[in-house]
Amino acid sequence: MSEFQTYKTDLTKSRLVATDEAAALANLKDGDILVRIERFAFTANNVTYGASGDSIGYWHFFPAQDNDSGEWGCLPVWGFAEIAASNVAGLDIGERLYGYFPPADFLTLTPSKISPQRFMDGAPHRAELPPVYNNYLRLSGEQNYDPSMDDLRALLNPLYVTSFCLCDALQEADYYQAEQVIIVSASSKTAIGLAQGLADADSAPPTIGLTSAGNRAFVESLGCYDQVISYDQLGEVNASKPSVMVDMSGNRVVLGTVHGALGDNMVNCINVGMTHWEDRDTPKDPLADQIIRERSGFFFAPSHIQKRIGDWGQDGYNARTDAFMKRRAEQSKSWMRVEHIAGFEPFTNVYNDVVVGKMNPNEGLVVIV
Repeated sequence: MSEFQTYKTDLTKSRLVATDEAAALANLKDGDILVRIERFAFTANNVTYGASGDSIGYWHFFPAQDNDSGEWGCLPVWGFAEIAASNVAGLDIGERLYGYFPPADFLTLTPSKISPQRFMDGAPHRAELPPVYNNYLRLSGEQNYDPSMDDLRALLNPLYVTSFCLCDALQEADYYQAEQVIIVSASSKTAIGLAQGLADADSAPPTIGLTSAGNRAFVESLGCYDQVISYDQLGEVNASKPSVMVDMSGNRVVLGTVHGALGDNMVNCINVGMTHWEDRDTPKDPLADQIIRERSGFFFAPSHIQKRIGDWGQDGYNARTDAFMKRRAEQSKSWMRVEHIAGFEPFTNVYNDVVVGKMNPNEGLVVIV
């Protein structure tokens, strides 16, 4: 049995640590369940969890084993698991769950707020962490559950929830009165979901996608961007229009270049992900000094989710996000290719490619445990 761990200060370093399910079963308390993880997705989103692991708390969800130094952590992943042992009435062995897991063989949970559709993990160390990540869906209680969509769900739902939140936040802000939305790292899956959502919105301004030269043809083929511009041709950005930017990359050179060109026309920059997380540790390029920080801010989707659950209620929120997800999932069938990785040993061989951004944008990685 294994747990995949990442070195917190250098995400390119990883290791496998042996785990002991027999001991976990022997120590299972009343009110606990043990689940065996079946499969999980791994994307640039998980890399972002690591890049902001200390500032937001992602390292705290699943404390790493055999880690006296505290230097190693478990990058959280989204996937599916089956209950293997249960000391909770109504949660039976064999029931399947969807939710937030460590990249490991098994996990002990302490279910609370149990309903036919879901429960929360009530483990004390998770109590102060964002509640959206502590929510586990019971597939037995889900209407029209389609197991053939498991891979796409694990890959895309965590990303498209953020896409939905961004679309909603932009619409609520009336797009900051901008005449164009500029999306940086337009080939990322969260960016694609956002652009597709904006394309479906009647009131949205034109959407401009910025991407690498190598990904430009793919991004153009999606048909959801009004214009696609490669990073080596940023002069094509129309700097005369008031613009709102959504940045998935954290690439300071690209941001500084576009902010500098737009000047007062850069009305707002929403920072979401960090596909270029490694830029944090490189010497700052002079172009980065042009980033307009007073009109930039980090977007934290879990906070927006909690706000909308308060506004709409859980059922209202679910109805809106479900409709958004189904539309995006159908669209993804035309471009997404799922690659299955059988086990942790093979996963370690491709992990570094994902961390440094070498995967093709139309690929999705699903690890079968």
